[in-house]
Amino acid sequence: MTFDEALDRLIGHEAGYSDDPRDPGNWTGGRPNVGALKGTKFGIAANTYPDLDIKNLTLDQAKSIYRRDWWDKIGADEIDPAIVFQMWDFAVNASMGTAKRQLQRVVGVAEDGVFGPRTLAAIKAMDKNDVLMRFNAARLRYYTSLSTWGTYGKGWTNRVACQLEYAAQDN
Repeated sequence: MTFDEALDRLIGHEAGYSDDPRDPGNWTGGRPNVGALKGTKFGIAANTYPDLDIKNLTLDQAKSIYRRDWWDKIGADEIDPAIVFQMWDFAVNASMGTAKRQLQRVVGVAEDGVFGPRTLAAIKAMDKNDVLMRFNAARLRYYTSLSTWGTYGKGWTNRVACQLEYAAQDN
């Protein structure tokens, strides 16, 4: 899977502009009513990019940000594309650190958020299907632990369902 293919999938979940004041990601301070309500567009959120003009963000700008700050930083070229996409989608939705730590938990290495040789070796040593299924199970457990589950849980569940379909397609 190429970066562009993965981006097309991701944008299917993240296309529109949202300034829902209940969503912590829409605030520059990362919590409702903390900082400025700048919103999220193409999955690029104010809590991560507080100085960016989110509302006027173009798809090309978002693509550049995703390539630089997400795809390259997770070491996408070192991991099976099916696993990369799953982790990237979760990273965009829940944070890079959360996605990395959950994947590390699934493959049984220290949950430090650093993808070094041990983590990469553990990912490669495990059956790809097992990684995909366990990772999505961990994702659901993470979402259900959040205080915002009641507000956003249905959407997150549908997103994971879509990810499971992609996992089956990519496996």
